[in-house]
Amino acid sequence: MGAKRKKKATKRRATKRRRTSARKPARRAKRKTTRRKGARRRVATKKKATKKKRKPNPQFMKPVQPDAHLSAVVGNKPIPRTEITKKLWAYIKRNGLQDSKNRRMINADAKLKPVFGGKTKVSMFEMTKLVNKHVK
Repeated sequence: MGAKRKKKATKRRATKRRRTSARKPARRAKRKTTRRKGARRRVATKKKATKKKRKPNPQFMKPVQPDAHLSAVVGNKPIPRTEITKKLWAYIKRNGLQDSKNRRMINADAKLKPVFGGKTKVSMFEMTKLVNKHVK
């Protein structure tokens, strides 16, 4: 960091300009850029548009048994956690339990109140945390 390195001065060749004939309008020729010795040429690479398909985590796909409070909403058969969340959202949308002003909040009805730990309003992010307490 202490001493700065000086760049070597490179000589450029003097190029002659060609005279244009009187009939043709004068046009500027594009300059040719010279590359330094050993400099690499940049090549534009195209990124692939294909996306890799993600594999679901096996723990999410493992069937879990909902308890009595949660089974009133999603059913009492063992189902994966992802399906529990889907069925909960279907129930919330079907009964219009999402708050109209703040869409992140879910208003609990009689069936959801015991699942939400007695709370009347729960955020959608907190909902999954509370639901996980009701599965085995």
